[in-house]
Amino acid sequence: MAYDKQLVAGKLRRWEKYLNRFRLPQWEDIPDFGLYMEQVIVLLKKYLDYLPPELKEEQIITAAAINNYVRTKVMPGPNKKKYYRIHIAYLIIICSLKQNLSLAMLQKIIPMGINEDEVKEIYESFAKRHNLAAQYFVEQVRLAAASILDHDEKSELDAKDPNDMITFAAVISCFSRLLAEKLLLLDGKTIENGGSIEIVE
Repeated sequence: MAYDKQLVAGKLRRWEKYLNRFRLPQWEDIPDFGLYMEQVIVLLKKYLDYLPPELKEEQIITAAAINNYVRTKVMPGPNKKKYYRIHIAYLIIICSLKQNLSLAMLQKIIPMGINEDEVKEIYESFAKRHNLAAQYFVEQVRLAAASILDHDEKSELDAKDPNDMITFAAVISCFSRLLAEKLLLLDGKTIENGGSIEIVE
């Protein structure tokens, strides 16, 4: 694969600047007056707008996907065809994580049948973690892309070219998903029934 180093460096800098400013909405800022499906889709596109402009043609969410989440009980159904703050909070979490976690795993993060205060607590914690993870991600990309960005300080993580960077990002994604799934599967387990913790040498 052939990449223009200047183009890649420029895109990385642009995305870094954007991610440093990006924030998920606070709980109080999510509308709670009842929105119809199309309004929810427009709102979610606004809230989850951390996709690079060249990828904006991709659908973040569709009406069919929302209906599927309701049908499969991943999220509560609308009230008289209207969606409120609680629904939108579910959808922000689902849309943010669906690329890396199965719906079954997502249900462990934000289960059905919980009250609004619990949804608020889960959402606020998620939004805070999302922000911290974005900052951490930007820092790690700067380290891994030092050669691409022409930084003087290099690290062990430094990718010599965009191909290395792609491989590095894909592997990190795999490990991150695996860690999240392994930890979610420990929910409700104890040291007695949670499997071996022996470290094999």
